[in-house]
Amino acid sequence: MARLLFAGTSGSDDPTRAALPFLGAKGALESGHEAEVFLMGEAVYLMKTEVADACNPVGWPNVGEVLREVADNGVPVYV
Repeated sequence: MARLLFAGTSGSDDPTRAALPFLGAKGALESGHEAEVFLMGEAVYLMKTEVADACNPVGWPNVGEVLREVADNGVPVYV
């Protein structure tokens, strides 16, 4: 089992990129690994529920949904 850190720098300015660290963490969990997410820059605004829920990436689930799923599975999110 590996321990993986996913970093995010995009927020509502680019919803598709904003989803990537959370999707990566979700995939790591599903593969049996430990995951952590580190947010910086515009990505810190995703910690506001309204902002995360308003981010609808192209071809991926809503950022707020994925963020809550990852957090509910015990993944630490560092801001």
